[in-house]
Amino acid sequence: MTTLFLTVGLPGAGKTTRARQLAEEHHALRLTPDEWMIPLFGESDANGKRDVLEGRLLSLAMEALRLGTNAILDFGCWSRDERSAIRWLAQSAGASCRLVYVPVDLETQRARIARRQATTPDQTFPISAADLSHWRTLFQEPDAAELGGDEIGGPPPGWPGWPEWAADRWPSFT
Repeated sequence: MTTLFLTVGLPGAGKTTRARQLAEEHHALRLTPDEWMIPLFGESDANGKRDVLEGRLLSLAMEALRLGTNAILDFGCWSRDERSAIRWLAQSAGASCRLVYVPVDLETQRARIARRQATTPDQTFPISAADLSHWRTLFQEPDAAELGGDEIGGPPPGWPGWPEWAADRWPSFT
């Protein structure tokens, strides 16, 4: 059975470092949006293009799983709904899904982001202290049940299923 690894965490947590390790350990296709955004658009969001890019990467990951290749989505996935949708999609592709939560305290996060900006400014995006504070309020930390369980709840009210929710969240997902 193939596995989809889904990195979960805030910027500067070490998700991409962990994703690189997992790719090597599990011979997995690693899909990291940040590595596509700068070459394609020169910025981190580019007027909503990140969601479009993530949708295409999500479709690519599902195809890899169906073809028997492990995949890693190095997305961050701050919301429980994002994680639930992706877990459901992986299961529907006949794969297992493993959340890889990479927690980080604020001091470490700030230091890593500053170091990254100083050493590889062409490979990263400027992130302000205000951004970090705001993002921490948006992040929904996964609990033990989510990290260890195969049980996936239903989509938010008003959605017929996770595929429809995912297609709305990531407009280019097919």
